[in-house]
Amino acid sequence: MTVAAILDHKGHEIVSSRPDDTLEAITRLLSQHRIGAVLVRDAAGSVLGILSERDIVRAIAAHGASALSLTASAVMTREIVYGCPSDTVDKVLSTMTERRIRHLPVMHEGKLVGFVSIGDVVKRRIADVEEEADQLRQFVAGNA
Repeated sequence: MTVAAILDHKGHEIVSSRPDDTLEAITRLLSQHRIGAVLVRDAAGSVLGILSERDIVRAIAAHGASALSLTASAVMTREIVYGCPSDTVDKVLSTMTERRIRHLPVMHEGKLVGFVSIGDVVKRRIADVEEEADQLRQFVAGNA
């Protein structure tokens, strides 16, 4: 199974924020969409960074409640790891585990086409394993 299949199932919606949005505004956005991260993009749509719940917690630990007035550009993760639609679920799981990341923007031919989370990938992997088990059961039952 590939990232393209995950995106086809979950959708290609990408929730973004601007670099000058405050953490307070972004926490509302995360809560509203029930997600764990947003891409930080400029006016032209270029990705500047990722801002996750983890980044926000670190900012609050360092600055206290005043962290909520910091901007996305002050706190976001700037080193971005991208996936592509043809990546397998196993490859993406490996990348996320090795890099200790939970969100992966997906690029195709230089264009941002989606955003997957570790939850999306694990859900797909579980579905694949269940489907394999069902096929094996059917095979054994048919040949018994």
